[in-house]
Amino acid sequence: MQLPRNPFKAALDGDTRYGCWAGFATGYAAEILATTGFDWLLIDGEHAPNIVPTTLAQLQALAAYPCAPVVRTVNHDPALIKQLLDIGTQTLMIPMVDTAEQAAQLVAATRYPPHGFRGVGGGLTRATRWGAVEDYMAQAHEELCLIVQVESRSGVDNAEAIAATPGVDAIFVGPFDLSTETGHIGDPTPPEVQAMIRHTLDATHAAGKAAGILAPAEADARRYAQWGFDFIAVGIDISLLRQAAMETVSRYKG
Repeated sequence: MQLPRNPFKAALDGDTRYGCWAGFATGYAAEILATTGFDWLLIDGEHAPNIVPTTLAQLQALAAYPCAPVVRTVNHDPALIKQLLDIGTQTLMIPMVDTAEQAAQLVAATRYPPHGFRGVGGGLTRATRWGAVEDYMAQAHEELCLIVQVESRSGVDNAEAIAATPGVDAIFVGPFDLSTETGHIGDPTPPEVQAMIRHTLDATHAAGKAAGILAPAEADARRYAQWGFDFIAVGIDISLLRQAAMETVSRYKG
């Protein structure tokens, strides 16, 4: 059996790809989103109640659709990274990366020895299709996509070095953490924050890497697309449900 192709990585071809946050932590909800036209979905393990089994269920639900899954971890824990890779995650997003040293450690956590320290699961893992993928260990890194998040002043200051780290495929800007740290709680639009976002984008592209960002407000998303961001999350499933429910209720209750 051939190593499964990573559709997200393959789609980073210069056109902007639009995605949605998947926070319901169920395969059923993720599959609904997969039918709506988004290019990719973020299975969120940082702020949504996802654990390894719920992540697996969503990967399985999305496998039948052209909507590419991205899995975000809660932290930098190598043991969790190993589990997520073993269940078949091919695109991994890791939050709060502030230095190139942190980025290099995360790369090592996704690689088998001698290039890293990922543990060997062999035929026990979905990633190898339970041993059916030939030479999985030798080629797994070819279809992995590691996205690290820049969400702080330190991360912005070190964006060039982070982006230049071998094995880092993309940087994802966290605009709300960044704006909150700079005193603009929940508002990424002030010039100071926009300049930091633009700096990170330019540093990432200068290193030949892809750049992404979260932008649920349409004006922000369109601006970032014009700037050249490669992938943009333009929706959050929980927010979309809540907004639609409120609009429906308001039609009947003043």
